[in-house]
Amino acid sequence: MNNLIDRLFIKDYDHPERSDVRERYGTFASILGVVVNIIIASMKLVLGLIMGSIAIVADAVNNFSDAGASIVSFVSFKIAAKPADRDHPFGHARIEYVCSMVVSFLILLVGFELLTESFAGFFEPSVQTEGISLAMYIILGFSILSKLFLAFYNRHAGKKINSSVLEASGSDSIMDSISTLAVLVSGIVINITGWWFLDSVVGIAVSVLIFIAGLRILNDTKNSLLGEAPLEEVIRSIKDTVSNYEDIVGVHDLMVHNYGPNHYIASFHAEVDGSQDIYMLHDSIDNLEREINEKLGILCTVHMDPIVTDDEEVVRLRELTSKIVSESYDGASIHDFRTVIGHTHTNLIFDIAMPFEIKEKNNEIIEHISSKIKEINDTYYAVITIDRE
Repeated sequence: MNNLIDRLFIKDYDHPERSDVRERYGTFASILGVVVNIIIASMKLVLGLIMGSIAIVADAVNNFSDAGASIVSFVSFKIAAKPADRDHPFGHARIEYVCSMVVSFLILLVGFELLTESFAGFFEPSVQTEGISLAMYIILGFSILSKLFLAFYNRHAGKKINSSVLEASGSDSIMDSISTLAVLVSGIVINITGWWFLDSVVGIAVSVLIFIAGLRILNDTKNSLLGEAPLEEVIRSIKDTVSNYEDIVGVHDLMVHNYGPNHYIASFHAEVDGSQDIYMLHDSIDNLEREINEKLGILCTVHMDPIVTDDEEVVRLRELTSKIVSESYDGASIHDFRTVIGHTHTNLIFDIAMPFEIKEKNNEIIEHISSKIKEINDTYYAVITIDRE
């Protein structure tokens, strides 16, 4: 069904990687969210006021906030689609993260207001269900189905265009359908038993669900804004592409910066045989940067690190050092290895790529590795730089 909707309402729907198509997905999903939420919120509000039900009014207010969130999403997609300019050379795609945070604050505010009203309802019983049970069943049932439809479509579109805003809206709609179902069940029970206090209990439960949804979205967005580790699939794709280039014998200092959904900028150091023709190697690096951009959509800068590969003593020392490091620290590796061989001592100069999971302090790591190297030969002096990754 979702694919049918895409075909009917989104031009060139099968090219979500294009910025203009991505904007169409976001615009359509946002407008759909505004229309559906305003309709079901208005129906619930009228029903809740007639019945004097805090839970139903709370659910209606929640839906109005969702309509506001959809408007925020609509604005974010319009801004994100703007091209890069002098003040924003990497584009405007990160606005989606800002808007996701705005949505989370709206949700948390609504949750707090509903929580206070629900507690007050324990002391002011006013819920009335006589004569309007059928209307309650129809309106709340329609609301549940509408919210499930929005949830599935927003998640579908969010995954298709890699949008945190739409995926957050999809998750919120799931929570909304669950809360409305709880309101419906409580209404049935109140109608049968007369236990009016259930209205406030369900109102509190709905508020808690709203809080949970808001905090989850806030946490996800906070990570994106602060800067988080790149997805494993992005790292794997870059390294798989590099592996096709025989001139490159090693990769290190790989950094991937996220400037919004589908907007990645990467850089890394590529180790090459220093005895090869520099122009040939430079041409190979250029081809690699171009392939990563065209194949993965990542703007990439590659720094070329020439290393010695034809000196048996240097190769032996590098392999020896690499073995010591990998055996001492799980997941650690060396790069930029070089030597300065003198009459009385030999300097082994290298960097260690050390996983963040290793909690040992850098000076302790350097001391440990240096002592291990000296155990092999006390004329070896290690000059070490630690890179955390």
